[in-house]
Amino acid sequence: MDGKKRKRFTNHVLIITSDAVDANVKQFRIKTWVLALVGALLCALFGALLGYLFYEERIWQHAIEKSNNQLHAMEQLHDENLQVKSELEKRELELTDEIQGLKDEVQSLSAALNQKVESEEKLREELEKISMPTSFPLNGSASSLTISGDSTPIAKIVTSDGTMVVATAKGTVIAVNDDLEYGHNVWVDHGNGYMTVYRNQEEPVVKQGDVVFRGTTLFVIGKKNTLLGYQIMLNGAYINPTDVMDIKG
Repeated sequence: MDGKKRKRFTNHVLIITSDAVDANVKQFRIKTWVLALVGALLCALFGALLGYLFYEERIWQHAIEKSNNQLHAMEQLHDENLQVKSELEKRELELTDEIQGLKDEVQSLSAALNQKVESEEKLREELEKISMPTSFPLNGSASSLTISGDSTPIAKIVTSDGTMVVATAKGTVIAVNDDLEYGHNVWVDHGNGYMTVYRNQEEPVVKQGDVVFRGTTLFVIGKKNTLLGYQIMLNGAYINPTDVMDIKG
């Protein structure tokens, strides 16, 4: 033998038997490192069990605390949601009231606008009416009325002393001239395409630029000047005065 010692291996034997008469004896050889490994695993498992039992309470307390925190957060979130919902419902009611108020205001404005349009339309109609030369050019009666002239028709009206020749509608005197046949003439522009001409020998009582209205005196008929010549023009063309003039009586 050399000086070296042989390494001895130690094995452990596990014997399993029974108290039966014919029972066999079973032997299991277990190596030392296997037994050590099993022992280490058992120790680790036992240590883990002891650690779990030791920290179990803390683990459960932490879990419960975490759950309580989550529950509190959920409750707080729920309360916030309820508050937001309440504020939204309140704002919705306010907006509904505002919208209704705006609708009422729009209706009022629409009614006011319609009324204004109707008033303006009536005013326009009234202005058109007062500017239409439809009235009779005398403030009294006439003894005769004849129409002469084809291209320039003229109404020849005979009246009595003291009768006044009056404007037949609102307008502006644009000319006061001498007239070879009638002595004098007055031209009134009514601003709507109509123009009226009044011819008589008496002196006119209006001048160029005067604004006249229906019934404004233009001449005063004298004893020797009882004939009035009356003409109407529409858009520059003479028309028959009786087509427009409202003759009563």
